[in-house]
Amino acid sequence: MKRFAWIIGLIFCTICTIQAKDRVIERPPFLAWSSNSIEIDKIVMSDTVTTVYIKAFYRPKYWIKIATGSFLKDNNGMLYPIRKGVGITLDKEFWMPESGEAEFQLLFPPIPENVTSLDFSEGDFDGAYKIWGIQLDKDTFYKQKLPKEAVVHKINKKAILPTPKLAFGTATLKGKILDYQKEMMQQMKMHIESPALNVHNEQNIIKIKEDGTFQAEVKVASVTSVALELPFGWIECLIAPNEETSLIINTKELCRRQAHLQKKDKTYGEPVYFNGYLASLQQELASVDIDIVLKSVYYMDMYNDIAGKSADEYKAYVLERLPSIRKEIAQSTYSNACKELLNIQVDLAATGKIAMTERELKSAYIAVNKLNKEQTDDYFYNTRIDIPTGYYDILKEFTSINTLKALYGKYYASTIYLISFLPNSLDVLKETLGTGQGPLFDNIKFNKLYQSIKDFTPLTTEQNAELKTFSSPAYAEMLTQTNKEIIKKIELNKRKTGFTVNETGQVSNEDLFPSIISKFRGHTLLVDFWATWCGPCRTANKAITPMKEELKDKDIIYLYITGETSPKGTWENMITDIHGEHFRVTNEQWSFLMSSFNIRGVPTYFVVDPEGNITFKQTGFPGVDTMKKELMKALNK
Repeated sequence: MKRFAWIIGLIFCTICTIQAKDRVIERPPFLAWSSNSIEIDKIVMSDTVTTVYIKAFYRPKYWIKIATGSFLKDNNGMLYPIRKGVGITLDKEFWMPESGEAEFQLLFPPIPENVTSLDFSEGDFDGAYKIWGIQLDKDTFYKQKLPKEAVVHKINKKAILPTPKLAFGTATLKGKILDYQKEMMQQMKMHIESPALNVHNEQNIIKIKEDGTFQAEVKVASVTSVALELPFGWIECLIAPNEETSLIINTKELCRRQAHLQKKDKTYGEPVYFNGYLASLQQELASVDIDIVLKSVYYMDMYNDIAGKSADEYKAYVLERLPSIRKEIAQSTYSNACKELLNIQVDLAATGKIAMTERELKSAYIAVNKLNKEQTDDYFYNTRIDIPTGYYDILKEFTSINTLKALYGKYYASTIYLISFLPNSLDVLKETLGTGQGPLFDNIKFNKLYQSIKDFTPLTTEQNAELKTFSSPAYAEMLTQTNKEIIKKIELNKRKTGFTVNETGQVSNEDLFPSIISKFRGHTLLVDFWATWCGPCRTANKAITPMKEELKDKDIIYLYITGETSPKGTWENMITDIHGEHFRVTNEQWSFLMSSFNIRGVPTYFVVDPEGNITFKQTGFPGVDTMKKELMKALNK
């Protein structure tokens, strides 16, 4: 009996010892991620397997996927490839339930006890899920200190919003990304939201140094809103001529606030710290938790609500939240300066919505009724939306849009763009605002001239004379400098090679595309339907340039087709930097191509194999990895 009890005790101790080896980390903190669609609920580490418990948060009835190439990487650089999923099949679409929440497990090899942090990655393809710096030692992590430059400024509640200065000069943006790892990204996009630059979706690519620091300089004529695009979120800030804006980006707090599971956990400070230009105001703006969005950011939700409404019903719909937003701003504890700017942002958002009345009502009808391209064109161009007399008088309530202070607004550039959709926009503005003068009118005129220059059309004698009519020389200086640069670029473009302009010849619409690709039969083709005015087209063209260099020894030809909506002069100068075969077709030919191939937008890409078969088609840039994979499939067919 004693011997039996001894054996039972030994077995029990052995089981306890085995169980004691399991290391459990509940909701581990982390440094950064590429998406908050999947979050780690816990990690259980045994001597045979590492189990990562995942909670997914995504739109109901949409799918997510976990790649078979997923892995963990520890702080010593060792890789642990995924074994399998439990509750999810790797590389298979996992459809989210009505709740928008789901759970599953990912199994990996065992992790040594001395490991203190892990990175999770699906790989290096576009859209891959990544979580950096998953902490296995919480105590040490929580003891980390912020740099001394990460200060919270004292807010003067009585401060008024200063009137911004107009001057053509260099704005400097610099900063540091805390806990930076080069695997996160080695560069980031800076979207410049100025009235002129926004039209062309101009971006600066900012390189990030190994210590996480970065710096960029931009020529601007006034205070300008910019947005930094990072894998783990967007950072908005203000820059100004001859001023310096400095940021400290606290990734772990930025991502914690995005999380579902750790949102209520202890904070790691502020997501972003500001120094330099209007630091206290920028800090306050970054902390605003008032939702000033007038309507749902999901367009189909709004379209379902407004389809079939009259113009007056639409106006009432988009402005119904206005009084409650104003009240919330007034009752908030923000400074007077911050409150004034928030009200300006509301004015800008409301103006943009009203300016888009006709376009939004038509778009809603088309989307809800699922019209095909032919029906869409017929409805859009031949249907008249009744706009009652005095409809735009509501703009009289938004007079802040014609002040210099409106330049602080992050919606300023997009509002000027949306105003351009107003029928007889200048006449409407003059009538409702009671003037044809002021910063708004200056910027509309500035926008038009700048756009003309960027379309490779230098200023005419008359336009040069018009520069003197601006209220500030800053606008004229920026336009003059931009004009000089474009003239120089036009001359340089005349010497460039690597592109070929092709003629379509006399062919029927039905024979047009076969005729175009017949010249290159026997080769693999990447066909790009694009336009000079299409920002995503131009961004994609830059993105695939390194791929084209990588595949230069492969039998691949890059073929670009555009229509007459791309101004000839603009097109001729843009294609000098887009190596390949170029075609510019007539409006009639373009419409036929769009209809026959059911192309609903640009950019649209075809991959054509050497026999002339279309093996891949997609509207919207699919990413370099997908593009390369599809080209290689066609090449090796």
